[in-house]
Amino acid sequence: MAENAVTPGSRSGAAPAHARGPFVLDIRSLGRRPGTMTEVHQTVRTPERLGVEMIGIPADSEVDLDLRLESVSEGVLITGTVCGETQGQCARCLEPVDGTVTVFLTELYAYPNSETEQTSDDDEVHRIVDDRVDLEQAIIDAVALELPMSPLCREDCPGLCSVCGVPLDGAESGHGHELIDPRWAGLVDKFGDLGDGTTTTSSDQGGSDDRGRTRGVQ
Repeated sequence: MAENAVTPGSRSGAAPAHARGPFVLDIRSLGRRPGTMTEVHQTVRTPERLGVEMIGIPADSEVDLDLRLESVSEGVLITGTVCGETQGQCARCLEPVDGTVTVFLTELYAYPNSETEQTSDDDEVHRIVDDRVDLEQAIIDAVALELPMSPLCREDCPGLCSVCGVPLDGAESGHGHELIDPRWAGLVDKFGDLGDGTTTTSSDQGGSDDRGRTRGVQ
């Protein structure tokens, strides 16, 4: 860590409630001297899950911060990477999907009463509060944009059988189901198989034959 490296939270005494999060950095060592620079290399734990519905960084997981903080005329420019291990489910077969997500940050935090702070809406720029920057929202947004909305265990995952719900990847070859047209179900129950005994499987998709049997689907 650099000589002027900032540390999470307050350096002395109890920090205010808004400054106690793991992604809050104390920037007092930078001062307001443009060109002053320092680095942060540390691992923190996220109190909340970060990600999207099907995949994300679980709560209480380690998140690695590798950042550079640079004082500029209007605030503090933060650049670098944030990395964490992800857990989720395949959107097709619902099997577990694990991985790693790395996001790149380039965020300006405006000084109080700076021109940028005074001329920007709340949702247009981050703000420095009590000589601290809170990276949480920037990290939440970046992780959500980086992760896939529909993660897959592999690109050609066949998913689940639409009839019985078993994973098709582990099902026996030719897995399928013979579906009876409900209009003929009573006759089938009474007289048995009315045809030649052959079974229509999911390889023949859609429609029904003249014996009232709907061709199976996977």
